[in-house]
Amino acid sequence: MSASQIQPDRPITKASFDSKPTALLVLDDGTVFEGKGFGAETVNVGEVCFNTSMTGYQEIMTDPSYAGQLITFTFPHIGNIGTNLVDIETDVPACLGMIVRNELTSPSNWRDNQDLSSWLAHHNLPGIAGIDTRALTQYIRDNGAPRGVICHQPDGQFDIPALQKMAQDWPGLKGMDLAKSVTRDEAGNWAQGSYDLDAQAHTSTSATHKVVALDYGIKQNIMRCLVDAGCDVTVMPATSTADEILAQKPDGVFLSNGPGDPAATADYTGTEIAKIVEADLPVFGICIGHQLLVLSQGGKTVKMERGHRGANHPVKDLMTGQIEITSQNHGFMVDEDSLPAHLEVTHRSLFDGSVEGVRHKSKPMFCVQYHPESSPGPHDSTHLFTRFTDMMSEAKSEKGNR
Repeated sequence: MSASQIQPDRPITKASFDSKPTALLVLDDGTVFEGKGFGAETVNVGEVCFNTSMTGYQEIMTDPSYAGQLITFTFPHIGNIGTNLVDIETDVPACLGMIVRNELTSPSNWRDNQDLSSWLAHHNLPGIAGIDTRALTQYIRDNGAPRGVICHQPDGQFDIPALQKMAQDWPGLKGMDLAKSVTRDEAGNWAQGSYDLDAQAHTSTSATHKVVALDYGIKQNIMRCLVDAGCDVTVMPATSTADEILAQKPDGVFLSNGPGDPAATADYTGTEIAKIVEADLPVFGICIGHQLLVLSQGGKTVKMERGHRGANHPVKDLMTGQIEITSQNHGFMVDEDSLPAHLEVTHRSLFDGSVEGVRHKSKPMFCVQYHPESSPGPHDSTHLFTRFTDMMSEAKSEKGNR
């Protein structure tokens, strides 16, 4: 059944090219976007979000925090540098599909290993090109992130009512624990540092601190940044208990980024994280790790209308007055009114005033909502990894003086 034979609940937004549409994006309110399919010939349903970054589409597509989401790229030139074996944040992407403005062109970059469409097909991910991403972004801005379906069908035959129902029946991210779907099965070591483009190899650094990194969907560049900062990194599953973590005798504990509703993940992590904080170990969290730390201390989180996703978000450090341009990817945030008295807001978004950082007033614990590993994005916030190692050095010194 073709799109032209169907009268959907909302108007069909025509593709920007003359050929027959081979892919549709169907939203839960009946809105239909026609386009040209690329990547895998399949159907995926999830939350539709947008990212404003101008670079790093492969790193964004492999960020585990995008589990359950279809990603709209507002920058038009997506795919022009192809893909490679280095700019990945996890081996198997957890996102559900890609939405872009322009049709993909042949890649032109000395690091290209595979064109974007073939790379997506290899990972069984559909893509749709040729739609008005500005209109879709404005829709999300005004209405919040919708549920949606990408259907790539090369013969152009679509059952739109069935796709609409699929979008409407998808439960949404609120209340959904996705950390268990992206975390590793068992603990392991990570020793790889940042990638040196000139040497075309990963660096390594002598370790002075033993760190346990809890994997709620951890990006590889976060682990590289910890190694660069002088950490011997042991990565453990999201379901690890406090006893298992403390048995590693770490100098500090890192709580990673990750997808889904933090309140759902906190059902099994909250008590364990609280025990780690009470043990007076230095603790550093980012993204969902930030939210889980706050939840473990009695605070609350809420679902955002459209979320923060991009590499141009200004954040003010309330302790120093410094403004950092940050990389962000989150659809939930800390409810400032719920913060207990022993937690203090340290960073704030200059876009909407939301909480971007918190610290414990009496224990060595701090966390930020954004992504200091800068993959992709500006490097304004990489100093936070040094702050973490300085905190561990101070804790060791105090222990030695007792």
